[in-house]
Amino acid sequence: MGSMDDGTALQDFIGRHGRLFVLTGAGCSTNSGIPDYRDADGQWKRAQPMTFQVFMGGEPARRRYWARSLIGWRRFGQVRPNGAHAALARLEERGKSRFLLTQNVDRLHQAAGSRAVVDLHGRLDQVRCTGCGATISREALQAEMIRLNPGWAEREAGMAPDGDADLEAADFTDFRVPPCAACGGVLKPDVVFFGESVPRERVDAAHHALAEADAMLVVGSSLMVYSGFRFVQAAAQAGKPIAAVNLGRTRADDLLALKVERPCDEALAFLLEPQAAMD
Repeated sequence: MGSMDDGTALQDFIGRHGRLFVLTGAGCSTNSGIPDYRDADGQWKRAQPMTFQVFMGGEPARRRYWARSLIGWRRFGQVRPNGAHAALARLEERGKSRFLLTQNVDRLHQAAGSRAVVDLHGRLDQVRCTGCGATISREALQAEMIRLNPGWAEREAGMAPDGDADLEAADFTDFRVPPCAACGGVLKPDVVFFGESVPRERVDAAHHALAEADAMLVVGSSLMVYSGFRFVQAAAQAGKPIAAVNLGRTRADDLLALKVERPCDEALAFLLEPQAAMD
């Protein structure tokens, strides 16, 4: 494996490859103010996120989820891209990156200008009915939840990953969750919860793009979740070199040609320089 802190090596890696497959995770968005899930050893920092089974299993879990989300969304909905997102958008603009697969649900890559993006785990700015499949914007649902639960709008809580809020001691019994306006069904964020499968078409699109790539760049992911790690495995099996920018351990450390343990925006800052060496 390459040097653990070598920006020059990363520049060389990107310079040598013209068809990069980029995979990003939570570490890409921490400097935008969105907390990540895991510590430097890849262990959970807090209670694991809501699972699909628990969310669909009963109204109490959904009341708790949406009450926390109502508070967390105020800040999550206003986050902006940071230098890491801008650098990866520049990489695409210069023709070096053909495909960006993100495990994040914040849409910050798109906000920064990246176009060839697949949201592996979905998008938090959209809500989908589990019954009829109708979608509405998260902003529209926010307005309706505040209308139904006026006393909740002023509450404060620490922000958690994925637009949640750390709100443990509250009583959620009276929180009113709007049903789907079209069919009365259960509304769920348009994201892949733990315990839920990633839609097949996203996986297929990523594998197709990986087959066309000549190298892989991982940015801000511990790769502890298999849905992302499988693409690193596939790249390694195909003999494609893999570089990673991540603070702390990754599940793929033994598969990497290069690892840079620095904050993502700092490690990729050279891409934003006017005459960055890219060829």
